[in-house]
Amino acid sequence: MLRIGNVQLASNLLLAPIAGYCDLPMRLITRQLGSVGLAFTDLLCPHGVIKQNRRTKWLMATSPDDQPLGMQLYGNDPKLMAEAARWSVDHGAVVVDINMGCPVDKVTKTFAGAMMLCTPDVTTRVVDAVISAVGDRVPVTAKTRLGYEADELTAPALARRLVNTGIQCLTIHGRTAALRFKGSVDLDGIAAVVDAVHDAGHGRVPCIGSGDVRTPFDATRMIEHTGCDGVMIGRAALEAPWIFRDTHQLLTTGAITNELTLRERVEVIRQHFDHMRSLRDDRFALTIIRQRISAYAKQLGPCRQLRHAIRKLADANAMDGLLDTFLYNVGSAVDAVPLTWEQRAKQWNQPGRALACKRA
Repeated sequence: MLRIGNVQLASNLLLAPIAGYCDLPMRLITRQLGSVGLAFTDLLCPHGVIKQNRRTKWLMATSPDDQPLGMQLYGNDPKLMAEAARWSVDHGAVVVDINMGCPVDKVTKTFAGAMMLCTPDVTTRVVDAVISAVGDRVPVTAKTRLGYEADELTAPALARRLVNTGIQCLTIHGRTAALRFKGSVDLDGIAAVVDAVHDAGHGRVPCIGSGDVRTPFDATRMIEHTGCDGVMIGRAALEAPWIFRDTHQLLTTGAITNELTLRERVEVIRQHFDHMRSLRDDRFALTIIRQRISAYAKQLGPCRQLRHAIRKLADANAMDGLLDTFLYNVGSAVDAVPLTWEQRAKQWNQPGRALACKRA
């Protein structure tokens, strides 16, 4: 269980605001599988939020089953961010998050995202404006990184400042902006930020760890090593949206039982595709499933023919038959677990892929 301001979450596991991926169909299929405490939209440009352009309207799209929902904004204009925050709350957000960690050029060149690590005075003014606008209605949170340059650890000082300004939860990705997604997360760095947040908030403000959580075992290791209050999961959810269900089970019972069989994993793909069709259209569903089948395939075992068939799929109505044929050809193995989390962990824990754990 995790509480952020006045929002009580059912678990301490959060779905990250994955740019280009975290749309309503993705959030719904993840929630369906269970144990997502809080899910975020894709990061939102405040101009798009206020003007309600077509792309932003889709990124903000939600439904009664899509709760609790956080909306993440990026920008450095206090007035604009405050106005966009009001729009977000009016359209379903129960948490407003400020992005202070995105290293992508199109974000940082506007002096937003990770660049906010370099301008603490401006950052504090933005936070203060957003809290003044919506802080009496929903908690305002932030997501950041350890620092901007390589081997830089400015986040603890910024974290204290943000908590003192009124941020009610901080998510820390364990890399600097310069590293982007290279190398391994620094768990000691996350721990330093966790300590700063807890000290500044007198233990009442939670801190969430993020980065390299590819299996449930990574989540438990992060919590044990850093003392963080919860874990945000991003890229791993694209290949296995059931990771929240299994991670919550591991955290609460100490074991993972009843992992999804091949048949059940294929059903997840089917339902995700159906969500895309019903919430958008067939053209959108076909485009997205062609992109995402590679991620899903990592959890299906041998499925080269299925991957190729889906990439060539031209008729959305043919999807069910394609999946049914795949399951039929697999035979009795459809009711077995094609790849366990322990096997997936072994794949990742090859030389050069281990999480950085410097603390004794």
